[in-house]
Amino acid sequence: MICYIDAFSGLAGDMLVAALADAGADRDAITRALKSLATEGEFTWEQVKRRGMAAAKFRVTVTETPKHRHLSGILKMIAAADLPESVKAASGRVFQALGEAESHAHGVSIEKVHFHEVGAVDSICDIVGICMALHLLNVDKIYCSAINVGSGTVNTEHGVLPVPAPATARLLEGKPIYARGPALELTTPTGAAIVAALADGFGAMPAMSIQSIGYGAGDHDFREHANIVRVMIGQANTAPESTTVSVIEANIDDASPQIIGWATEKLLEAGALDAVVIPAQMKKNRPGVILQVIAPPEKSEELIALIFRETTTLGVRLNTADRRVQLREWVEVTTAHGVVRMKTATDGFAPEYEDARKIAAATGLPLKQILAEAAHEYLKTR
Repeated sequence: MICYIDAFSGLAGDMLVAALADAGADRDAITRALKSLATEGEFTWEQVKRRGMAAAKFRVTVTETPKHRHLSGILKMIAAADLPESVKAASGRVFQALGEAESHAHGVSIEKVHFHEVGAVDSICDIVGICMALHLLNVDKIYCSAINVGSGTVNTEHGVLPVPAPATARLLEGKPIYARGPALELTTPTGAAIVAALADGFGAMPAMSIQSIGYGAGDHDFREHANIVRVMIGQANTAPESTTVSVIEANIDDASPQIIGWATEKLLEAGALDAVVIPAQMKKNRPGVILQVIAPPEKSEELIALIFRETTTLGVRLNTADRRVQLREWVEVTTAHGVVRMKTATDGFAPEYEDARKIAAATGLPLKQILAEAAHEYLKTR
């Protein structure tokens, strides 16, 4: 079961709790779970509208002044609550991510971090409520769109800080983010921690059959757009997958083939989906190459830095493209000379090159023969 989070108006804990409940997570079960935390908080649910869009709203009301808490105290509170073990574990991962981000932002050890706003009762309940709702919906994997973080400044206990706040920025490092809409903080540390700790991927919606949709409202009602987060819950399917990728290109006319070959290998090792070298005639009639790299968006900056480090180029081009990928599976076939893995999809198959290469090297047989035998054995099983 997949949960896809559409964070076009940012992401905050209360918004995501409400969206998951709106998508079908039992509100009473969430409330009971939160009451077991013994925070003395009160929980209310309501239906509201944001720019004419109906959405759920979740509120936590506390009568006491929120205390500054350490990570160890929060984890003990969660461990003592009446929660499924998987919910306790997921909640702990989120707070661990928050602790590491705050530790880095303030230059102190994680044991000394005070969870100021994040440690307040409402934020603890938001995180546990989200993890409980995901459990109730039987979610196995979480994916998130590019995240609208907002802009401007935000008031914190450390004074006025730029958006995204330091902890939020740290949590979203390497993730696809952008700023659009009013000059406000749209993504909070709590929202950022949820996806940083629990999301399996970022970008376009994965291949899925939608079973339910939920909308969770933020506090503000903007003029520019509906201040809501949308979640889609559904089953993974075998439809061609639609993903967003980054395409990085560099024109290089002053590097040796050894450097280009080395850089290509390092790019693939670092997580590039593909890296190709295209011969080209450059300016001043110099022969050169276009180094083209296809990458997950969250890997773009890392791979660009690698290109600058390993090649002679002084600039790259970065574009976004849509990618269609059939769902693939691995199966093994046994040939007369050894086992070869086959990458299979609805409309095709291919023997794994490295497996066939190793057999060819060990036996002295032509590589093309091993590939042909593997394909023949696979077709016999269909």
